[in-house]
Amino acid sequence: MSELWLAFTLGNAAIFTNACLLPLYPGLIAFLAGTSPDKPQSTLNAAFLGALVLAGVLSMMILIGLLLALLSAGFGDILPVLLPVIYIAVIVLGGLMLAGRNPFARLQTAQAPMLRNRPLTAYVYGLFFGPMTLPCTGPIILSAFTVGAGAGDIVGGLLYFLAFGLGFGWPLVALPLIALPAQRRIVSWLGRHHDALTRASGLLLVAVGLFGFLTEIVPQIAANYEFSLVAQLIYWASALGLAGLLAVWLSRRTASA
Repeated sequence: MSELWLAFTLGNAAIFTNACLLPLYPGLIAFLAGTSPDKPQSTLNAAFLGALVLAGVLSMMILIGLLLALLSAGFGDILPVLLPVIYIAVIVLGGLMLAGRNPFARLQTAQAPMLRNRPLTAYVYGLFFGPMTLPCTGPIILSAFTVGAGAGDIVGGLLYFLAFGLGFGWPLVALPLIALPAQRRIVSWLGRHHDALTRASGLLLVAVGLFGFLTEIVPQIAANYEFSLVAQLIYWASALGLAGLLAVWLSRRTASA
């Protein structure tokens, strides 16, 4: 269960640090609904289109999860050797984000095709949404996929990626349902605090990598080692608290600069 909450949290981190596409998303939904971004649209229509985008996101996540689960099943014998490499990669990517560096920033943003059928366009947009966000949130997405590849079994891997997709996609359903002024305030706030949120997410990725070592690697080395459920809860409460404090401190430092 902790892996599913971890995947959901990483999905939220990926979408809320997405300064590449999230500010443009309400306008896209308004376009697909056949209205102007400055005019109110049907709540039911917006909810339907947002749900189709989420369905596209989840479809892609399930497909990726299935492919990675099948791939990892073929490497089952060497998975104990791969796990340290996986968690080191996550820590490195988290450290880069914490330092304000994104190795994917120079990638060109992909474009989803615009089809004549607007509901189908919404679904296809959801399929492409993950790849389109790589230049902005690549370290988080790659880290989530890397950890998910080590899930060990197909069912666990699929559930992990489904949880990540729900965390990544639920704002895409909720945002079009909010009144236009509130949409603009939320998107503006995320844009202003993008750097702070990105660096805090980097701290969470470092915590994910360290957690992997504590739960998967250390027990193989220390026979009497035990990382109890209470200790895990304290660990994640501390990690989330530190990430929150870091985000607040960086936001205030930026505002006062």
